[in-house]
Amino acid sequence: MNHTALLRALIGIGLVLTIGTAGYHLIEGWTLLESLYMTVITISTIGFKEVYDLGPKGQVFTLFIIATGMGVMTYAMIAVARIMIEGEILKILMRRRSMKALEKIKDHFVICGFGRMGSFVCHELRERHIPFVVVENRPEVQDAVVARNMLLAPGDATREDVLLSAGIARARGLVSLLDSDAANVYVVLTGRRLNPNIDIIARAGAEDAEAKLRWAGASRVISPYRIGGMRLVMGILKPKVMGFLEVAMDRKELDVELGEVQVSEKSPYVGRTLAETDIRKDLNLIIVSIIKQNGKMVFNPGPATVIDSNDTLITLGEFGNLARFEKEASGSTR
Repeated sequence: MNHTALLRALIGIGLVLTIGTAGYHLIEGWTLLESLYMTVITISTIGFKEVYDLGPKGQVFTLFIIATGMGVMTYAMIAVARIMIEGEILKILMRRRSMKALEKIKDHFVICGFGRMGSFVCHELRERHIPFVVVENRPEVQDAVVARNMLLAPGDATREDVLLSAGIARARGLVSLLDSDAANVYVVLTGRRLNPNIDIIARAGAEDAEAKLRWAGASRVISPYRIGGMRLVMGILKPKVMGFLEVAMDRKELDVELGEVQVSEKSPYVGRTLAETDIRKDLNLIIVSIIKQNGKMVFNPGPATVIDSNDTLITLGEFGNLARFEKEASGSTR
């Protein structure tokens, strides 16, 4: 609504400038530039002396331009002021709503840093309807987070009070994606102290940062440069394999995704072989591997492989079937 008012004001200013320029040109016989100059200094109330002395008709026309121009300029200034004021009010209201939501959120991810990688992670989590909170210290980036209707915990991610405000005590995981390895180490240390059981994923820049992040308490360390390098090598040597992996990791193309499903003690799958289950027949899922509780990995398990409680099954299939399988593997009856 306010943008429409501003558009009307701009159109009004354009009309006044056009009418004023044409009027002085016809009435006083001035050049178009002189007429435009006279119109601008008149409606802007700058108060410079006239280009030339005005005749009676020119004076009457100037009074008309002053009255009309002042009204249009006032309307334009009010429209601009309303846009600015209401924009700030909207930011405040959205941030207050975000702070209230932070008090109730649980089983979420705390994303520290909203740079290129952080924004991508948040986009993918939102696509999968997984709750998350962004911790960001830069004011201009904070505005971008709020504008995208994401939950924001403003402040320095290395500070305990900021992580606590992001609900780290109730969070499912912490993801530290700051630009500095030292800052990521500090975030991991702080996060592990505030929630000893939380899953922590950290970004490593330098080669020697991975060991430090693991020592600080990171569950997993991701090196974008190493992953990018490996994808390049795979793209060169095994392009078909790389194409398959890209499709499996991005379900927007074929609605196919790699899943990680943990089997709970209440699951009906516990104690049964793969052949005895309906995973392949009814859900059309491929079991790529099974990771046992002791960390042992069984690749391409055969039909006689027994599923135990707390096994983690790496599966490949359609997203809807994966969601159904995850629900059944957790033992949920809802």
